[in-house]
Amino acid sequence: MPPRRRGGSGYRGVRVHPSGTYSAEIQTGGGMRLRLGTFDTAQEGARAYDAAAWRLLRSRQDMNFADAGDRRKHRRQEHRLRLAEMDEQAMALWSYRFPHDIINEEQFFTERRAERAKRREERAAYREDKRTRKAVAKYNEALGDASSWDSGDKRFLDAYALTLAEDITEAESESDE
Repeated sequence: MPPRRRGGSGYRGVRVHPSGTYSAEIQTGGGMRLRLGTFDTAQEGARAYDAAAWRLLRSRQDMNFADAGDRRKHRRQEHRLRLAEMDEQAMALWSYRFPHDIINEEQFFTERRAERAKRREERAAYREDKRTRKAVAKYNEALGDASSWDSGDKRFLDAYALTLAEDITEAESESDE
């Protein structure tokens, strides 16, 4: 259903001035008239009227635009915005009152990034070492009798056993992170 339009502006609550500007106003339930401001376009005035009508809990039929509607969704968005603003204010106040906490936090995260980088380097070195040991063990296995290690040799079994145990501990440590 198209919006009901009134007056010279074509929108409810919006008037045209001789200067070409538009003013918006709305009446409250108690009969008071609220002036919403002066606008360059009628659409801006109509949006201001709809915002005020929404705040006054008017029905969608009393608004200029049908999309001004979903109150519950709009309330949730406003609530989230208020919470975000309160969080920002609280953080600003905290950083003002406790600047040493901000410095400690920055140091903590710098150290944490350094520790993670060190662990990544250690894991990369470990993996390269593991690849080398496996390649040597497979090479020696492929040589068969010519190898100094045979399948019954303890060193041959240890090469595979170590990599298997290391694979398990590495998988466990990565799943913990």
